[in-house]
Amino acid sequence: MTARATSRSASRPRAAYADTASAYAALPAFTHLGRALVPAGRLAFLGPQPAGPDSAFARATAALSPFLREASPAARGMGSLMDPARIRQVLAAAGFTDIDVVPVEAPMTLGADAGDAAGFLFSMGPTRHNLREVEPATVARIRAEVQDALVEFETADGVRIPGSVWIVTARSGR
Repeated sequence: MTARATSRSASRPRAAYADTASAYAALPAFTHLGRALVPAGRLAFLGPQPAGPDSAFARATAALSPFLREASPAARGMGSLMDPARIRQVLAAAGFTDIDVVPVEAPMTLGADAGDAAGFLFSMGPTRHNLREVEPATVARIRAEVQDALVEFETADGVRIPGSVWIVTARSGR
């Protein structure tokens, strides 16, 4: 779990910041974080919003999408926290209050160039999971198509695609 806490005392953090990968076992993880905070301690994390079917990300990865048929293990992790109602449900069940989920749009930097970005996308757990039984020649073809589509988003700062995240904040209920 990636988490960072700040505190006046090392044993009772006043605030915790967790990435959504820590949500592999969402409820126990957030329950643990809530117990670790001082009463009314603040939790804040960033989580992905699902990309729409007409989004820039969907266009760039169109060649890959027919192969992403099966829920990956990430559906139990960060993929389980893409819906604000689910986020609120998990945090409330873990004892948090004052839960706020705010949408924010920001560019996603996927790599230094299209090849680097394609490498990043094909190294992600959901992609690897769904391509694990696909012929290597087919995977290479799909990767080349995705790389070609990513060229549209190359900038001097790398491959940047419009994206959206949730900024989630809550207070421990203790």
